[in-house]
Amino acid sequence: MTGQNDSEQEYDYSEDYGSEICNKTDVVRFGSIATPMFFSAVIALSLVGNVLVLAILVLYETLRSLTNTFILNLALSDLVFTFGLPFWAYDHLWGWTLGEEACKAVNFVFYAGYYSSIVFLTMMTIHRYLAVVHPLADFGTSKCCYGIIASIIIWMVSFSAAIPSLLYTKVLEDPHDPSVLYCTYDDINWKTASAFQQNVVFVVAFSVIAFCYGNILSTILRSRSHSRHRTVKLIFTIVVVFFVGWAPYNTVIFLRSMTNLSVSPFTQCEISTGLDYGFYVCRMIAFSHCCLNPVFYVFVGIKFRSHLKMILRGICQPQATGETYRRNSRLNSHSHGSMY
Repeated sequence: MTGQNDSEQEYDYSEDYGSEICNKTDVVRFGSIATPMFFSAVIALSLVGNVLVLAILVLYETLRSLTNTFILNLALSDLVFTFGLPFWAYDHLWGWTLGEEACKAVNFVFYAGYYSSIVFLTMMTIHRYLAVVHPLADFGTSKCCYGIIASIIIWMVSFSAAIPSLLYTKVLEDPHDPSVLYCTYDDINWKTASAFQQNVVFVVAFSVIAFCYGNILSTILRSRSHSRHRTVKLIFTIVVVFFVGWAPYNTVIFLRSMTNLSVSPFTQCEISTGLDYGFYVCRMIAFSHCCLNPVFYVFVGIKFRSHLKMILRGICQPQATGETYRRNSRLNSHSHGSMY
């Protein structure tokens, strides 16, 4: 998922499988062109979209809603995730010239953004499961302290999961060109362990999510609450797109780890090269998730669209919307619901 995988791809662009030299120059060329271009668009969209989400939550909403608290933290996670993309785009163009400390720091922050994103999505789903299927157990709906405590724990768990990338990544030379440097794990076992850890977190999280949404969908079929359906619809859309984006990527990094372990037939040049192309494509799809969540808020969240229009009117007509903002601020001070 991270720069470790990016660098690993380029570091092994020419491998010796028995008597066959596997030339991956075309794969590296594809990645060095497609990845920076795609990441540039994702970075711009993610910064604009997630900053708008944070602005709307701060200006127009209350964080006494657990849903809003998790959405705020999800936006922060997406921004943390986005922080690493410029560095990996740079790495694809010129190699890693930023030093070992930056290598470790960027990997750590990047992993923390990934793990916090998937955990916050899981927690949002569990929260909606409690609210819909077991409403009497949803004791934290309007109390901000539960959201704060849960958020702190999630961030601590995410940072802990990212610690191996801080300890075991370093800057290595390309054996074919010592002038080219890469930021990667310094041991093949840690590369493999990193891929397996991502796979395990992904499978566990979506097992929980599948269970929760199976019960949620069963319950709402017997309900006529439109407002409840809107919130479930929003989170369900985010989760489905997250799964569609990340499932192929996790599959590819698992199969590529079989190459690292010299498992047949994944060491064959044709299969290895195909996995490398698949890695680039699936990674671009997966990494775009950080800029997609705000788009879903616009299309699914009615209140979010209203707040966004208010911000845009405020930019174009600041005096005309000043009183509207103050009125909404007074109304929100007495509101405990989510932004949907």
